[in-house]
Amino acid sequence: MVADLHLHTFFSDGTYSPEELAGHAAAQALSAVALTDHDSVEGCPRMAAACAARGIEFIPGAELTAELNGREFHILGYWMDVRSPLLQERLTGFQAARRQRIVEMVERLNRRGVALRAEQVFELSNCSAPGRPHVARALVAAGCCSSYDDAFDRYLKKGRPGWVPKAAMPAAPTIELIHAAGGVAVLAHPGLYRADEMIPTLAAAGLDGLECWHTRHSVTSSESYARVAERLGLVPTGGSDCHGMAKGEPLIGRIRLPYDRVTALKSRCPASAVAA
Repeated sequence: MVADLHLHTFFSDGTYSPEELAGHAAAQALSAVALTDHDSVEGCPRMAAACAARGIEFIPGAELTAELNGREFHILGYWMDVRSPLLQERLTGFQAARRQRIVEMVERLNRRGVALRAEQVFELSNCSAPGRPHVARALVAAGCCSSYDDAFDRYLKKGRPGWVPKAAMPAAPTIELIHAAGGVAVLAHPGLYRADEMIPTLAAAGLDGLECWHTRHSVTSSESYARVAERLGLVPTGGSDCHGMAKGEPLIGRIRLPYDRVTALKSRCPASAVAA
């Protein structure tokens, strides 16, 4: 039994519907999957139904942006009550900040002579949690860039003309929010931040797990993070971070997390939340 605990749909910046994603999970013989769209749990009911139809255990989740000492990073929340009023209130605020960021990014691009309208991005994204990938796709669709990677390289990476910092909640309140909604908190893809020194601080703030296995982690770094997790008393987890075809190929199935890691993570979750 294996799992993938980091997946996205078109309810954020993925390209698959929940039903398509569940179909790919079945094709990869996954026993359990988590949906972790950015700042959104809207796809969870559909994903739950699609997984149930295929005999796959479904874990509701979301990927939230947090900040510590001026550094941005992502925290995955699992088994949260998607109906939690507090969670819904905070997600609504995060989504509004995402839309404002799109407006500001387009304004910066316009000042550089790039003919793009925010409405084009919103129409293409067709979701409540738009992000840079949608701007990149809109730039390609408008003929302003030759490819997704070209859009990021020329305009959207940090320090490029269209870059706008993302709104982020401080780390401790982010972890508290996940716990208040009945969930567990896991630091996503630590190898992408180049800031391993922050992991003990996050652990002290209540972090439950560390995403050791990820498609952009080498075997060596994955093993290193597993040792860090053991030393800090964190559950080592993993996920593919599949965005459908957004990055050229589906990544689902590349990470096959042994199910006992799911059990270990679930043990940190309030029994009422898991039962729900």
